Amino acid sequence: MISSFAKCLSILDFFQEGRVSTRLDDLVEALGTSRATTYRYVGTLCDAGLLAPAAGGVYVLGPRIIEMDRLMRISDPLLLAGSPVMHEVSARRKQNMMLARFYRDSIMCVDIAWPDATIPANFERGKPMSLFKGAMAKVVLANLSPYQLKNIALNHADEIKAAGMSSNWSEFRAYMAELAKQGYAITKSEMVSGTGGISAPVFDGERKIMGSITFVVSESQWASTDFDKLRRQLLEAAERITQRIAQQPSDAPSTPSAGKVAAKTPARKRAAAKASSTR
Repeated sequence: MISSFAKCLSILDFFQEGRVSTRLDDLVEALGTSRATTYRYVGTLCDAGLLAPAAGGVYVLGPRIIEMDRLMRISDPLLLAGSPVMHEVSARRKQNMMLARFYRDSIMCVDIAWPDATIPANFERGKPMSLFKGAMAKVVLANLSPYQLKNIALNHADEIKAAGMSSNWSEFRAYMAELAKQGYAITKSEMVSGTGGISAPVFDGERKIMGSITFVVSESQWASTDFDKLRRQLLEAAERITQRIAQQPSDAPSTPSAGKVAAKTPARKRAAAKASSTR
């Protein structure tokens, strides 16, 4: 049974590219909860700044999302370790690159270096992509734990088959093991038509997969590209990022003690109190 807290947070899953606002009635139907309960959930998220009311009775993502994105940009271990290395290598080679993170059952772009403007920038920070298409995703899949891989195989069998990776668990496991042993992946026109890439895995301090780093190669440059040289430089960059992550301080930044943190009054209650004081 899904808890009320989980249902409340699941409202955020409703927002995605192409659907950036919602109405209360849409959420009532999607969640299968009463109007009063749904309104309470929405109010909680608005008080937290994760949602905000807009004109016409709709709700959009709130300013707290912007604040949290800034915190991610200054604290995310993958971004802090990977972005400087990626931009250095990309500038030296004058080649487009992308840094991506494993996220739920997808791969998400974290940062790009894009010196070659002749290739359309189809990737951008925060954009989730399929976990079953493209080198950046497949090299992450190949380095998941057996437990994670088995769960993905059970829950996404049709997508895995459609991607041509296997028709059963044994084939899928063998394909992933071979890819992990190889240490990199190359695909062409799987995720975006006209482009391909070569990707290497990036690990955390415990050698658990975090994401991948990719050289993006246009179809017109494919035949003239020295992929052996590209592979060596990519694997070196991936290892540098992994080492930088491992060397980052493991202790979390200090925070005020619980007794010193001032509780914030929900916006709706503040508004009501202000209205009451003027009567």
